[in-house]
This record gives sequence, C-alpha cells and structure tokens, in this order.
Amino acid sequence: MGTVPRRMVELSRWESLRLLGSVSFGRIVFTRQALPAVRPISHIVEDGTVVVRAHLGAEVLADIGVVVAFEADEIDPAEHLGWSVIVTGLATLVCDPDEVARYERLLRPWVNGQREQVLRIQPELVTGYQLTQ
Repeated sequence: MGTVPRRMVELSRWESLRLLGSVSFGRIVFTRQALPAVRPISHIVEDGTVVVRAHLGAEVLADIGVVVAFEADEIDPAEHLGWSVIVTGLATLVCDPDEVARYERLLRPWVNGQREQVLRIQPELVTGYQLTQ
C-alpha cells in the first residue's frame, strides 16, 4: 500500500445510485430500543429506490414507515481505493402480494432465518464518495 493519502471525490446522486445498484450487499441502519442498530443485508436498486428483504421487528417498522440509512461500498483493502454510498430516507413495507413475491425471487437471503418483510427505501439524502489517488 502506498503512503499517499487518498482523495475523496463527491459523486452525483445519479452516479451514487448507479454504484449502489452494482453491488448486492450493504448495511441497513435503523433505531432499535432508542439505539442505532446495523444489519448486513442484500438489496437491489430499482427506479431510484433501494429494496431489501429483512426482519427488523414489528417495533422498528410502523405502518407509516421509519427513517433508515443504507450503506454499501466497494473499497480495495490493500490500496484503499474505491467508493462508498449512503442513502437516508423513509423505509416502508411493500404490501402488494405480487410485488412481494417478485422481490422475494430477486432478493435471495445469504443467511438462514426469516426475511418476512420487504422494504422500499425512498432516498431523501444520497451521499457518495470515490476514493482516488
């Protein structure tokens, strides 16, 4: 690894969402018992929204939704080059049975356990950075 510090270049909203959609794994950040909680999770980006399957618990998601953050990145561990994107917005349950079935086919869980909720995150804030030399 070089000793030259990396530059952080801010990415556009469009480029950030494009990069976010290029990977299948990220982290959802939500509040649980008044404290921040983070879960690794698979996702897709569709029509400018982030869709995930999760089991975050009934107390996390009310019918009207909850504000969450979602982060994904692709950073080379040796060179420290790559990108990171964070979206913050309202997560709501996907309730339409046809949509739920479609997302259940598209979003296969990586680990055992129930993933009974399909959530759609509408990004209000999108922050993306490219780490370059």
